[in-house]
Amino acid sequence: MPLPALRKFENEIERQWRLLELKKSEIERNIGRRIRLFEEKRDGIGKKIEKQIRQFERKRGIRLDDEVRFLRSWIERPLSIGAVTPSGKILARTMASYVDPDSNGPVVELGPGTGPVTEALVRAGVAPSRLVLVEFNPSFCRILKARYPEATLVQGDAYSLRRLMETLLIQPAAAVVSGLPLVTKPIRMRLRLLRDAFMLPGAPFVQFTYSVASPLPRRFGGFSVEASERVWMNIPPARVWVYRRRS
Repeated sequence: MPLPALRKFENEIERQWRLLELKKSEIERNIGRRIRLFEEKRDGIGKKIEKQIRQFERKRGIRLDDEVRFLRSWIERPLSIGAVTPSGKILARTMASYVDPDSNGPVVELGPGTGPVTEALVRAGVAPSRLVLVEFNPSFCRILKARYPEATLVQGDAYSLRRLMETLLIQPAAAVVSGLPLVTKPIRMRLRLLRDAFMLPGAPFVQFTYSVASPLPRRFGGFSVEASERVWMNIPPARVWVYRRRS
C-alpha cells in the first residue's frame, strides 16, 4: 500500500478510535469482568506450564532466553504483560531517544520486563545509577537485578505510581518510560497513571503501543503530545507516544 494511502487509512482508523473512546466505559467494564474470569481459568494452565518449564531447565541444566521467559509470563497473565516478546532493538532505541541523558533527576522505567529498553537507555548515555525500574513480575526482577545492579529496582505495581514515587524519589523524574499494556486498562486508570507521574515540567512520559491511536487522549489538559513514525521493523509494528507536562 502506498505511504500516503497508508497514512490516510491510519487517520481514518484513529478517527474511528476516538469515537469509540466516547462510548467505551461500559465496554471496558464488561471486558474487565471477562478478563478476570479468563485469567482465573488461565492461572491453572499457567502454573502447569511453569512447572514443566522449570523441570525442563533443571534436567537440561540450562536457562531459557528472554523470548521464552516473556512467552511464559504472557501465558500466565496475558493482559498484564505489555508484549508477547521483548521490545525489538529499533523500538527500544526509539523510546530511549526521547530521554535526554544529560538531564538531571532519575529516569523511571515502568514494566521493563527483561530490560531491552533499559539497555537502550544505558547505551544512549543514561547512567544506570539514575534508573528506577518498577517491575511486577518476580522472574523479570531477578533478571534485572543481575543485569543492572546499580539501578534502583522495585518489585511492585506501576499503577500505584503515586505511592511508589513518594517513597522512592526525592526529586521529580527527568523522564518516565513505560512498557505497560495501557490499552488493556480503563481510560481512567491510564489518565491517573499519567497524572501521578512525578515529573519535571517538559519531562517526557514515553509510551509504546501496537495500537494505531494514542493510548491516552491526544487533547489532555496540562500535557503536550507527540508521536514517532510507526516502527515497522518491530514485531508487531509499534509506535511511540510522548506526553510532556507543561510548566
